[in-house]
Amino acid sequence: MKAVNIAYKPVGLVLGLAGGMLAGAAFRRTWKLLGHDDDAPDATDEDRAWREILLAAALQGAVFAVVKATVDRAGATATRRLTGTWPG
Repeated sequence: MKAVNIAYKPVGLVLGLAGGMLAGAAFRRTWKLLGHDDDAPDATDEDRAWREILLAAALQGAVFAVVKATVDRAGATATRRLTGTWPG
């Protein structure tokens, strides 16, 4: 394993945690902008309809995937600029 890959592991972990927090905030904001309640429904929320629960789950998954890809790509790009080597 290359030294860059080993050194990138903790950086990737921190970026992943920060990305998760950013994605959670982005999802909550998006959910509010769509005109729904302040809190997205949980799958076991008895008072919410199937449609609303599945919409929230799909939206949350999409937001998390886009944020994760953005953070991962930005981290890899920054690593290449700093070290000249692409991690992974």
